[in-house]
Amino acid sequence: MDSRTYKIYHENDFDSRQHLEHYLSDNPKMVFGEDFLVFPIENLKKTFSDGHIKGDILMDLSVGSMVHHLYAACEFFKDVIVLKIRERCIMELKRWVDERTGAFHWGHAAQLHSDIEGESDQLKEKEEKMRVAMRHVVKCDLEKENMMDPIVLPPVDCIISAWLLDSISKDQDDYIRYLRKFLGLLKPEGHLILIGALDATYYTITKDKFHLFRYDEDFVRNTLVGEGLIIDYCKVRKRTVESDLMDFKSIIFIEAHKAK
Repeated sequence: MDSRTYKIYHENDFDSRQHLEHYLSDNPKMVFGEDFLVFPIENLKKTFSDGHIKGDILMDLSVGSMVHHLYAACEFFKDVIVLKIRERCIMELKRWVDERTGAFHWGHAAQLHSDIEGESDQLKEKEEKMRVAMRHVVKCDLEKENMMDPIVLPPVDCIISAWLLDSISKDQDDYIRYLRKFLGLLKPEGHLILIGALDATYYTITKDKFHLFRYDEDFVRNTLVGEGLIIDYCKVRKRTVESDLMDFKSIIFIEAHKAK
């Protein structure tokens, strides 16, 4: 398929539930567990356990309706604010937060966190703490000067963004433009955590292929430094399985902070 015909996450229909089933579920046929569940969780646990990232507000700007990447963070922040571009993603996420019938099952992600932390007996408490922290799931518009208009938020202490810049950026200029909008929400000395797919061009939801912006580790590093950030930690892991659902080569986890 010609990459010019790929769908765009924030412009075309996106099935949030199928995205979760394909890439983040506990289904035995879901092959990306090591890459999309274990690797981010291990690195988030390490990053937050170091103790230098904490505060009042953490903001999440990530693709789809993911929850698993936020478990480690809720121990260190009073509030977690989740911004979503798509109403369907908001509905899917709120279904889990409100424990409604048919909500996606995230028990396997909570279990991974608990096992890594050596607290497997606190699984239920961890899920409840996550639900309490995620009181605010807000619609946003990336093209507005204030993405949350009419809501105005104070600058936040930390932003986590998982695979969103990959999905919404059509080229390098787009990536930098959106990154700047994200950084505009961050306090001086605030922290940014990016999780992304390197050397990828598409991912698949049911029969549809969606665009991914192709970039490498050097591009991310150079872009963050160019925007005035100091990189504190970076880890890259080569993909562990082959699947035509997605053509990435590696997963990157990078944490940086704004200079004063």
